[in-house]
Order: sequence, then structure tokens, then C-alpha cells
Amino acid sequence: MPIPDDYVERVYAGVLGKIIGVYLGRPFEGWTYERITHELGEITYFVNEQLGVPLIVTDDDISGTFTFLRALPDYGNRRDLTPAQIGQTWLNYIIERRSILWWGGRGNSTEHTAYLNLKEGIPAPRSGSIAQNGKVVAQQIGAQIFIDGWAMVAPGDPELAADLACRAGSVSHDGEALYGAQVIAAMEAQAFVEPDIDKLIDTAVRFIPNDSIIYRMIADIRNWHSRDKDWRKTRERIAAEYGYDKYGGNCHIVPNHGLIILALLYGEDNFQKSLMIANTSGWDTDCNSGNVGCLMGIKNGLDGLADGPDFRGVVADRLYLPTADGGRAISDAVAETFHIVNIGRSLSGLEPLHPKGDARFHFDLPGSVQGFQPDESVEARGTASVENVDGHSRRGARSLAIRYGGVATGRTARVATPTFVPSEAVAVYFEQRGYRLICSPTLYSGQMVEAGLAAAVENRTAVACNLYVRVYGEKDQKVILRGPQVELNPGAETVLTWQMPDTDGAPIAEVGLEITSARRADGTLYLDYLTWNGAPRVTFHRPKQRSLMWRRAWVNALDHEDRVDYGDWYPEMFRLLQNRGRGLLIQGTREWTDYQVSALLAPHLCKATGLAARVQGMQRYYALLLCTDSTVRLVKVLDGEIALAEKHFPWEFGTVYDLGLQVQGRRLVASVNGQTIFDLEDRENTLTGGAIALICEEGRVGCEQVAVQPTTL
Repeated sequence: MPIPDDYVERVYAGVLGKIIGVYLGRPFEGWTYERITHELGEITYFVNEQLGVPLIVTDDDISGTFTFLRALPDYGNRRDLTPAQIGQTWLNYIIERRSILWWGGRGNSTEHTAYLNLKEGIPAPRSGSIAQNGKVVAQQIGAQIFIDGWAMVAPGDPELAADLACRAGSVSHDGEALYGAQVIAAMEAQAFVEPDIDKLIDTAVRFIPNDSIIYRMIADIRNWHSRDKDWRKTRERIAAEYGYDKYGGNCHIVPNHGLIILALLYGEDNFQKSLMIANTSGWDTDCNSGNVGCLMGIKNGLDGLADGPDFRGVVADRLYLPTADGGRAISDAVAETFHIVNIGRSLSGLEPLHPKGDARFHFDLPGSVQGFQPDESVEARGTASVENVDGHSRRGARSLAIRYGGVATGRTARVATPTFVPSEAVAVYFEQRGYRLICSPTLYSGQMVEAGLAAAVENRTAVACNLYVRVYGEKDQKVILRGPQVELNPGAETVLTWQMPDTDGAPIAEVGLEITSARRADGTLYLDYLTWNGAPRVTFHRPKQRSLMWRRAWVNALDHEDRVDYGDWYPEMFRLLQNRGRGLLIQGTREWTDYQVSALLAPHLCKATGLAARVQGMQRYYALLLCTDSTVRLVKVLDGEIALAEKHFPWEFGTVYDLGLQVQGRRLVASVNGQTIFDLEDRENTLTGGAIALICEEGRVGCEQVAVQPTTL
């Protein structure tokens, strides 16, 4: 079946529906129906402020959904993708006990159990099977909550969606859990071409056994719905016949799947009402609400999201994906939409889309703001608002209108979008609730930022504009750095460019646009796009003042995270400690392609140490390694390790070595203490971009300095 003409916008609505649903249900996840109705009433809008929690949160429903789908592009977008390859994707992007999953222990958390199986060499689908883990563990809810992406890459093809859902779900689940996931995936895929809920259910149940519990429960709920139009009475029947008391474990698929069907049947084809029922009904609210929101988003499109209160405005497209690929953690609904769309297009034999030349922020989808919000700090004093509008773009269809007011001497207006963790307080909160915001910044010193800008013709006054960033400075106080100013007369257009200044290794927290004027100005500017490119030019060393945010910019995949610190414990910038296997300390983004990295490393009682480039997770990178058999090796790690080159190289514990690794296209050049050791080409060139990492294998390694800059090859 050909991809629908409105595929991009429907995927965008599905992504928005997913994250809105999760944000709605997350604050009271696990509450009973009785407690929700007593303390909160019907859930018709976000209750985060009422419960004193952030709105935009890290959550397994979101991070798992958009991360595990990367198995497709990582393995060439092949339709014959295997469960074993999806399992390898888990091992690549998950940092044990820190990212994506609920780490509740073997036999208690289904996903944790499956991860341990994978780590111990038990491949998928055995890793998630009933035979391996038992019926109760294997039939919890996880296969369903991670499934939406697999449906959105198969628009109008419920058979493919159900098949992908089964393969992906089998990494960690089995039995009824797979049937529930297949039903949701098939419904979502068919929702691109079929608006009727009953017909969607008819389509979906064809893919599961008619003697399964899920099949029987769906039939019962449809029967109850035909007899009784009160959703509360049907919820009571679900609780009585299929409730938590009937099915063991922490969060079984059967009761929660029942609430999804309940919400869809009684939601009257309305996004808000469907989510209200899913959330008010209790149990695993964020999971159920996320699936319902995604399906309703796909089915009814962006207009359906607007049929009720403004959910989109406060969300502002924002989402977090904390994984071992830390440079993609600070993301947004538009970025994830195009990742999904281009996978779907590839599966259909179509070329990828590159809006506005692959600009990071392009605003080319209706209503999109990609995290841009007004700066409401005291020192700004001017006012600003943002709105996605038609036109005012040279390479696309839409732009971001920035409406400013009260701008004058000493009164500026600013809008910005995050490039890193918003604050230490937010990071600590996420850690306390179990899902950490593990990430690296997306923007670095030395990179070139570019923005297309136009002033409205109806503006009465010229204004001065400049790009700016906020950087975490001493003691984690945010400091503003500004780019060159350009004066914009009414109706004028310009392209702002600014090479990021040296921040002395401090992370950049946000990037945005600042508007000033010598006399009072009110008006509108149109931001066509904002993007950056090029290799960074940055040196990481221990800050003069204690900085927790500087430390958080490193994605820690080592055993001893609490000792990866520059603080009072140790004299080195970093002391890397790893008890078993290989640990990585990672920083950077997948967009880094050609660059050179160097580090001063002092190995102490370790099996190996080294430096990695083009790091795309835990199991995808190039590395230069000093090994205890008196060798130096250049290796490629890609679901296993391949030695590209090896030499005898005596080295000693306690000695500082200056390791260097340059990557440019297929060429790799490695050096030790300034002497070139290897100079070769990787003809397969599978790893074309990625972050940098320090490596410690079973022992202790000290590090004093790390530098990244454009390659000199």
C-alpha cells in the first residue's frame, strides 16, 4: 500500500499524542481508580502543577518507544529485521541500571530480566520467552508500551505492524503481552487509512489467536459497550473479570489493555475524552494514556489534538530520550517524527525527507515550535511569544513567528530552546523518581550556528537581533554569550551566523534569539530555521569551580558513577573505575563526523584502556586500546569487536599516555604520544559519525584532559 499523502503530519500527531498521553498520566501512575476520582476527579488536563511535579519528564514509555525503533536504521531499514538484532539494539543503547528501563530486578521487572538475559548471551526471542522467564514475568505490559513506533513506520499495513510488534516485543515479553502489543500496533497502522474504531478493532484481532485472553476480553468489552453507555460501569466489569487480582506481577498486560479498549470505545472519537477515560480509570495510567494518545493522534490528525484544551502549547514539542547515545537525549516531537517518517519511507523504497536542508529546527509542521519558548527571566524585561505560521520561509512552507513587545533600551526580548539539561534541580528530581536524564549537550564550542530570519513588513521600527547561548559557568550559574548583532528593518531578511566561542569545556544549556532596540519596539520576526554544523573545537578539563553540570555532560556507562568526578576525592579530572567488562565515559553527538580526539590517560591495574571515536552507543564505535598483553590495537566495535590493526607496544601502569584518534571519511589515524601508530581505511565505513569516549576495562584509569577539534588530515 502506498504511503498516505498526509503521512508526515499524521506521524507528528501520533508522536504528540504519545507524549501528551504520557505526560498526562505520569504524575499518578499506579493510582487506583478510587484514589484518582477522590483526589483529582476526572483527568481532563495536566495535573503536574497540582501535584508539584515537572510536566516534561523522562519516562520509559517515551524513551523505549523512540529508542528501540533505531534497530531499523542501525541495521539498514530491512524488512527482515530479526528479534536478535533488536535485542542487540537494547544492549547498545541501554546503560545498565541507569537508562530507559525500570530496574526492578530479575524476576520482578520484565525488562530488567530480559536485559540480563541478553547480557548473558541469551538472544531474543528466547530472552523474553515464557520458557525462559515464566508466564507471569513474560506477560507484563512492556511490549505494549514500547510499540507505537513500529506501527508508525507501517502506515496502512497492519500485517507488517503486527509482525514488527511481535518481533520487537519478543525481546522481553511473550504470550498475551505480545498479543496486546500486536493489537495496538495493527490498530495504529490501520488508523492512517481507517477512521472507524470498530473497524480498527476488527482488523487488529485478526492477528492474534481467537482463544487468547486478549481476544476474549476485547469481545467482552465490546459486548458490554453495546449494552451500556456508561464507561464507569464497564470499567467495573473489567476490574471484576480481568483486574489486577486475577493476573500476577506488577503491571500485567491484560487489565491495562482492557482499559485502552475501554477508552477507545467510550471516547466518542474525541482525543480529550479518550485520554480522560484512560487516565481516570487508574492502573498504569501513563502507559495506557500514551498508547491511546498515539492512536487517536494518528487517526484524527493534528486537528483532533486541538478538539479540546490546548495540550500542545505547554508541551512545546519537548521530550527526552536518555540513552548511551547522549547527544540525542534532548529531542523534540518534530525531530522524532522525521526519524520515524524516513524509516517508513525507506521500508517503502522511498528517499528520505530533508526539511530545509536537514536544519535542526525548521518549524515546517503545523503548530510546531520545537522547544522554543519565551525567556521570562527578570533581566529580559521585554515580552515575547512564539507561534507557528504559514509562509515566511525560503525553503519550506512554515516558520516560527516571534512576537515581541516592550523592547527598548534595557528591555530585551528573547526566545530559546534547550540544548542540554535545564537545571541541576530537574536532573536530581529525575534521578529520585527512577528515570534519569542522561545526556550530552547538542551544541559545542567551535560549531557554526546559522539562522534564517525575516522582519514583518508591518513592523514600525527596526530592531537589532543576535543569536545567544546560555552556558553553565562557575558554580553552575548560567551565563549569556552573544553573537554579532544585525539590524533588521521592516520587511528585511538576513542570515545570522555565529561560530560558537570557547566555553572552556562548560556545557551550553540553550540557544536562542535576542531582540533589542534603542527605542520602544513592538512587532514580529519570523525564524525560518536554526541549525549548526561542523566539528567542535573544545578542551575538557577540570573546572576551577565545582560544577555538577559539567560532570553531567558526560554519559556515564561505567560501574562506579559516583566516583566519576573531578571533586575532592581524587586529583585527576576523572578516575574511571570498572569492575567487570568494558565501561565507557561518553560525550558528543551522532552528528560529529570528521574530527580528531586526544586524551591524557594513566592506566592503573586495568585490562585495557583507550579512546573511542564515532561512538553510537555501548556497542558501536572505533577505539584505540592499550591492552595488558603489551599491544596497542585499533578496533571496530559493531555487535562484536573486530581488530583493524595491532602492534607490539610495551607500556606501563602509572604512566600517562597521550592517545589520539582521527576520523575522516573512511580513514582512521591513531597515535600514541604524538607518534602515528596506525593509518588505515575502513572500507565498510559503517560508522560515519558519533561521539567520543574514554574506555576503562576491568580496573582503574585516570584522565587529565580531553580535546576534540576538526581533523587535520
